[in-house]
Amino acid sequence: MIENKEKVVSVYAEASPNPESMKFVMNAQLLPEGQSVDYPTLESALESPLAQELFNFDYVSRVFIASNFVTVTKSSDLEWSKLIPELRTFLKSYIEAGGPAFNEGFSASKPETATTDSSASAEDTVISKKVIDLLENYVRPAVEQDGGNITFKSYHDGVVTVFLQGSCSGCPSATVTLKAGIENLLKRMVPEVKEVVADGVTL
Repeated sequence: MIENKEKVVSVYAEASPNPESMKFVMNAQLLPEGQSVDYPTLESALESPLAQELFNFDYVSRVFIASNFVTVTKSSDLEWSKLIPELRTFLKSYIEAGGPAFNEGFSASKPETATTDSSASAEDTVISKKVIDLLENYVRPAVEQDGGNITFKSYHDGVVTVFLQGSCSGCPSATVTLKAGIENLLKRMVPEVKEVVADGVTL
């Protein structure tokens, strides 16, 4: 379990491409580097006391936690200028007091590995490995900068399916990012890729 006790915690807010999401970066580690969790509802956040506390703010609609930041998505018409001080103060106080980000024994799922289902061809498996490598090394760091995350789901017949999490979920510019950015990169580096689509998010 990552401990952040007896430490002065600094928290600053960083805007994301999604106007409804704000990234709160801190000098405390919540998860090992490269791991993240996304909670679209209070019910899905049972393993994270920190996320549950954030959902107690009636304007919080989604919580995404990564190594050293929390992305909060709001549901109300309230301006961020009114919400940021409250959320910064809460996060600082909670982490400084040693409040747990996750329940004892919790382990975030590790970044995707190049495993495919048994029906995948050898060629698909090779292409999947190339795609995952590109996502890990080129795409994920940029997406994390924006307060979100991208994970590989599958590759089949030229179509790469990914999951978008955090600020990327429901972001107005997600379609542009997915098509103009990620799809173009993968097409250029892996000619077999014809299209990239997102699963589990409304674009």
